[in-house]
Amino acid sequence: MVEHDATLESTRAAYDAAAHTYAELFRDALRDRPLDRAMLSAFAELAGAAGDGRVADLGCGPGDVTAHLHELGRAVCGIDASPVMIGLARRAYPALRFEVGSMEALDIDDGTLGGVLSRWSVIHIPPPELPAVLAEFHRVLAPGGHLLIGFSASDGPSRPSQVFDHAVAPAYRWWPDHFAALLGEAGLEEVARLVREPEPTDRRQFQEVHLLARKAPAAAA
Repeated sequence: MVEHDATLESTRAAYDAAAHTYAELFRDALRDRPLDRAMLSAFAELAGAAGDGRVADLGCGPGDVTAHLHELGRAVCGIDASPVMIGLARRAYPALRFEVGSMEALDIDDGTLGGVLSRWSVIHIPPPELPAVLAEFHRVLAPGGHLLIGFSASDGPSRPSQVFDHAVAPAYRWWPDHFAALLGEAGLEEVARLVREPEPTDRRQFQEVHLLARKAPAAAA
């Protein structure tokens, strides 16, 4: 637990320090990513059919994707461990709700959300701790609710997870099938997958993976 707390604190401090630069670099990040927008659109539509239809954007950073989900018609809350990121998000989108929080212990009631979004936020979770985080996602989702999660792929099935040189904090890549199996163990069934090949201009030549998974619907009476 002490090691976990130290990891969380160091990651938070690193993002606090990099927040303004990060916000500037990734502003309009969705503009040139039609496949990402398509996955988000499908996710937003599906999330509206479960629970109260609300979505939590976990690891929301400066709030741009949170705002995009709002534009798609979802009631959404952005949550991030970095207070500086949350401050930037609140200033940029004052009409939306943003909170400082941890993915490991969400201040959200059981079984209420229509959707959970985690775009490149679980990459900072050490592999031994990832199952507990996925279990927390399952806890807050309503029956039939959806999770959309994004991460970079590892180099092959023989390397289910591996560290990479993230610019802000230690981070991990996962083999998609391995990650999907972890989702299944957490009670979240994969329903769709998008694997995007890197562009020639991308600094890191990693595949980008988007997994869409669903919590089982309530049993019929």
